[in-house]
Amino acid sequence: MIDYHSGGNLMGVYGEGLGGNPHVRNFSFKDTVTEITDQPTGNPPTPLPVLPAAWSHFWRHGQWNELRARIENNPPHITTWINGVKFMEWQEKELRHPATGGIALQVHGGGDTTKEFVRYRNIQVKRLDVKN
Repeated sequence: MIDYHSGGNLMGVYGEGLGGNPHVRNFSFKDTVTEITDQPTGNPPTPLPVLPAAWSHFWRHGQWNELRARIENNPPHITTWINGVKFMEWQEKELRHPATGGIALQVHGGGDTTKEFVRYRNIQVKRLDVKN
């Protein structure tokens, strides 16, 4: 999940196209993306690894940050990281998606889209060995 706006979140898990189920995150942005609150959504199994007071030093606003996701098996086991720190680990319990399909990048940026943007670089995808 990349919801880069007030009340949004990074690297939580959201069931896009599935009615928002699951929807788990261990923090939300306050009025700006430079401040967070540690109020979780959806009972996340992973506690927030960065204190809200340290967020502005951890998240490099206006600079490059590294976001990483590892999705294994189906139902998926999803692990996400921000700048090398694990933010979420989630084991889905239901089979909701086909075993094959496309990969898409989506950002809910909100606000004035003529002045706000998100850029990507060095996107890498690695196929994992399938476990049965």
